[in-house]
Amino acid sequence: MSSGSLRRAGAVLLVLGVVGTTAAGPAFAEPSPTASEGDKHRARPVIAAAGDCTFPSKDVEAKPWALQRVFLDELWGTNSKNPHTGAGVKVAVIDTGVDVVNQQLSAPGKVIAGPDLLGSSTPADQKKPEGDSRTDPVGHGTKVAGIIGAAQKDKVGFVGLAKDATILSIRQNDAEGHGSVKTLIDAINAAIDAKVDVINISQDVRVEVDATKPADAPAFAEDTQLQAVLNKAESRQIVVVASSGNDGAEGPTYPAKYDTVLAVGASDRNNERAPFSQYGDFVDVVAPGVDMLSTVPGGGQCTDNGTSFSAPYVAGLAAVLKGQHTDWTAKQIRTVIEQTAQRTEHGPNKWIGWGVVDPVKAVNFEGVPEATPHPDAPTKLDAAPLIAQPLGIAETQADRDRRTATFVLGAGGLLVAGLAGGAIVTRDMGRRRRP
Repeated sequence: MSSGSLRRAGAVLLVLGVVGTTAAGPAFAEPSPTASEGDKHRARPVIAAAGDCTFPSKDVEAKPWALQRVFLDELWGTNSKNPHTGAGVKVAVIDTGVDVVNQQLSAPGKVIAGPDLLGSSTPADQKKPEGDSRTDPVGHGTKVAGIIGAAQKDKVGFVGLAKDATILSIRQNDAEGHGSVKTLIDAINAAIDAKVDVINISQDVRVEVDATKPADAPAFAEDTQLQAVLNKAESRQIVVVASSGNDGAEGPTYPAKYDTVLAVGASDRNNERAPFSQYGDFVDVVAPGVDMLSTVPGGGQCTDNGTSFSAPYVAGLAAVLKGQHTDWTAKQIRTVIEQTAQRTEHGPNKWIGWGVVDPVKAVNFEGVPEATPHPDAPTKLDAAPLIAQPLGIAETQADRDRRTATFVLGAGGLLVAGLAGGAIVTRDMGRRRRP
């Protein structure tokens, strides 16, 4: 089997969520040599994607479908006195690193080097990845960063939703899953210390559901610490966005499940939940996650699938809103994104949450956002009460009016026809009398 075939097969297994899992066992958990008897498995954050592109790649001139639905000039307020393109907003990308060779991410100051935490989680018998947080041998983090803030480039249809935002790259995981919940906590703390405005976490921790545990028991060993650092981010008014996961099953993942995190699933071209997108009551919104075009290391763009790329779509919108409304809290920004999402029901459901994110509608939100979203009010057809009328067979005034109007129109038509005919006859007779 060729190396390309191996990559494709591995990608398919990864997006289906069967790598390292069993039907009834813990999802993406592995034995911990330091675990106590009561904690035999340690959860690990997982990145998942199904793309099979090589990089560097070629530039794509066509605008991707996820951007064709967005009037970018209206999103950015291009023609207004107060454009909002993400300028001055800092977004932390906690991922596999962000490549700065790609021209859409290479401008000075566009990508800031945050800490490289892989060294603290890579096993001693394995070589630490080369470079730093602005190096991305996997390509995952570069795609995520591009969807958030890739700059415009001539003859390239793709651009980030917050094209002028600054990216803080924190390398915390890789394709082999060497990241841990501890390094994820450290990464969030580093982002808070760097005073970012938005944090994107395109990875998820899935744990085994144990029915014998008390309802208020921690879901995994670091559950309390992870929730605490996210509460800290909330207190600093940092919008945290996380992907829901790619198992395609029902059930919560972390950190998406926490109330202070905007949990994002994936939608397809039909505004329906993508089959691989994890669902449940914990999902807040969905965003495009199928055939998502974005930047890759070395240059160019390619497509990929996964909730990993739905989350940065929402993080990019959050960055635009942060730049547009500097006085809004993190909770208010989450509320606006949820309230303005497209949905077919009055309220949320477990498949798509509050609906498919609508960037333009979100930036056009007027008024002061509430603390939480609310279901849409039922549609009223008419404020006046409906009064039943008796059914009769006699001619009504409306019937008489219609009959009179028909008579008038018919008589008028006949009169016009008669006048026209008379004029023609008179003309013909005049011609015959001429010598």
